[in-house]
Amino acid sequence: MRIDIISVVPDLLKSPFDASILKRAIEKELVAVHIHNLREFSSNNYKQIDDYQFGGGAGMVMMIEPIDKCISKLKAERDYDEVIYMTPDGITLNQGIANELSLKGNIIVLCGHYKGVDQRVRDHFVTREISIGDYVLSGGELGAAVLCDAIIRLIPGVLGNETSALTDSFQDNLLAPPIYTRPADYKGWKVPEILTSGNTPAIEQWREEQAIKRTEEKRPDLLE
Repeated sequence: MRIDIISVVPDLLKSPFDASILKRAIEKELVAVHIHNLREFSSNNYKQIDDYQFGGGAGMVMMIEPIDKCISKLKAERDYDEVIYMTPDGITLNQGIANELSLKGNIIVLCGHYKGVDQRVRDHFVTREISIGDYVLSGGELGAAVLCDAIIRLIPGVLGNETSALTDSFQDNLLAPPIYTRPADYKGWKVPEILTSGNTPAIEQWREEQAIKRTEEKRPDLLE
């Protein structure tokens, strides 16, 4: 998989891909992540990529021309499955979307900034708009990092245990069941006996029951 991220402040995106699981995925060449500075596609010496909005109003707007130049350059080099715009009014990211996107080949992620992008970008270039929640950040970079993390960890070979991602919360619309590790007895707080019984079928049934119970208590909307 290849992910190209277009940003006004690319330095914000360096750290997430330089540590832990994402770094190892890149080093193993399971995914390639390329971050593009939108200012490099500006048409003037001031590296301008934003301007006042027509009709007046507070806040600057990301211009269509540099975005067009950047996306067109990338598309001239390869085909892309999606051009995703990170925006608060997009569809809220969930595990199902992450699962779907993890099967794609090449993706462009456009990070919003300022008041947002010229609507014509959304009309003519963007194929999908995604939000990470009903709140506003200073830009789409942190959202892009969250999206990439959710996608990349699902790529086969990224996680040490291939079944780990399949038992995460929100797979099958259920939250993950309680989990424990050693010691089995800490200050009198004991691990449920079923988990140390060695009875795999019984353990799996217990986990399913606990997942359903936890979902009913914390996120009943997932069961609707």
